[in-house]
Amino acid sequence: MDTIFGRNKEEHPEPIKAEVLGQLPTWLQGTLLRNGPGMHTIGDSKYNHWFDGLALLHSFTFKNGEVYYRSKYLRSDTYNCNIEANRIMVSEFGTMAYPDPCKNIFAKAFSYLSHTIPEFTDNCLINIMKAGDDFYATGETNFIRKINPQTLETLEKVDYSKYVAVNLATSHPHYDSAGNVLNMGTSIVDKGKTKYLLFKIPSSVPENEKKKSCFKHLEVVCSVPSRSLLHPSYYHSFGITENYIIFIEQPFRLDILKMATAYIRGVSWASCLAFNKDEKTWFHFIDRRTKKEVSTKFYTDAMVFFHHMNAYEEDGHIIFDIIAYTDNSLYDMFYLKKMNNNFEKNASLTSIPTCRRFVVPLQCDKDAVVGSNLVTLPSTATAVKEKDGSIYCQPEILCEGIELPRINYDYNGKKYKYVFATRVQWTPIPTKIAKFNTQTKEMLQWEEDDCWPSEPVFVPSPDAKEEDDGVVLTCVVKTDPKDPPFLLVLDAKTFTELGRAIVNVEMHLDLHGIFIPQQDMKTESE
Repeated sequence: MDTIFGRNKEEHPEPIKAEVLGQLPTWLQGTLLRNGPGMHTIGDSKYNHWFDGLALLHSFTFKNGEVYYRSKYLRSDTYNCNIEANRIMVSEFGTMAYPDPCKNIFAKAFSYLSHTIPEFTDNCLINIMKAGDDFYATGETNFIRKINPQTLETLEKVDYSKYVAVNLATSHPHYDSAGNVLNMGTSIVDKGKTKYLLFKIPSSVPENEKKKSCFKHLEVVCSVPSRSLLHPSYYHSFGITENYIIFIEQPFRLDILKMATAYIRGVSWASCLAFNKDEKTWFHFIDRRTKKEVSTKFYTDAMVFFHHMNAYEEDGHIIFDIIAYTDNSLYDMFYLKKMNNNFEKNASLTSIPTCRRFVVPLQCDKDAVVGSNLVTLPSTATAVKEKDGSIYCQPEILCEGIELPRINYDYNGKKYKYVFATRVQWTPIPTKIAKFNTQTKEMLQWEEDDCWPSEPVFVPSPDAKEEDDGVVLTCVVKTDPKDPPFLLVLDAKTFTELGRAIVNVEMHLDLHGIFIPQQDMKTESE
């Protein structure tokens, strides 16, 4: 397991000046802040799954043409508990820890009387979220951790469940034009019901409550009941347009009874997640104005998906783009026992990521003939009326082999052209990044031998006139750890290299992150 994946990475809490090659735009001032697993072995114990590793934050700060790197482990309760004991003490999704002495915060027995489910880890390793003026490391449990985006120091722990009845929440929130956060979470067997909640965290608090956190003003926008009490759908992201929220209930489900007994049975929570290829995938559309769900039932075939790309409305239709799979082989690829030195050769997905565009007619003619396609826009996507009045949707395939999609967020929820993504074929580790034009289907790519780039982040230029005016940033790890990693800066229009910042450290492969413009960074005194 001692590969680039399984090896523990050292942290570098003091800034390291990078060697800059090429010419970086003078307007690029701010910090690229990213998150991902960095430690997989503690003492003699090892995590089973790559997504279980302890969160390692890292950042590249651009200041007047110079670039500084730093990295620091998130000092979560989980991290502190594990390091103090010198072994894995707190369970993660793919690794159950025994015995679990943090009983007070962990693994409460499930009972129908008290409706409790196990409390989860605060090892927030997936993404970074901005709420108000603050930044948080996020995972998929009810815990997030406030961090200092400059020093990468870990600050207070926030428990969503103190403000909203959720046990799980996504790591891919959306932000509205006022800077409010919109996110979704799952409420499991609360008052005898399991539901998916859409909630809003305001970007600011009233003047007279400046000392209070914005979470105290969190509000539930609406809830969607789960189709099954004890088998809620797993979801990693959701979609948004000007007037609607798009929530996809996929037949990739958590088995709550199995999860409740996993600790006793000696298995991981991941083993309680199952895909049923014979079930339907249901689409839910929530009207942001009325806070009610559209009553027509829309569905498609069974699929597994993690990332929404973008969505928008056009002539009474909702158009949304996602990256989907025909099975759940992706998660299984990242068990560390499989991630050995021949990983690239041996790891093959049984389903290739496919960029699917669904076109959903919201204003459908009530008198439409059964079996007729209700899509009136020019697209190969269809929406066919069934006998029972439900609508069966089939997508247009935009392209194959891209993952970790990012857009120019100014176009979020609007008609758009470009997506920036990593390029993956049959192996889950990206070897290229791509710029894909959803309208012309043209794809530009960047690649270099022995390079593994991360999720590309688009940063618009200050005087941007067009959607792709700006740069794309990606952290690139070399397959040979003796070769130094670098941050790559591409011209987003031409997809050609403007420059790179090389750092002589062993950098981890990360998951997601954000660019924070200099003016959004609070100074220490604030």
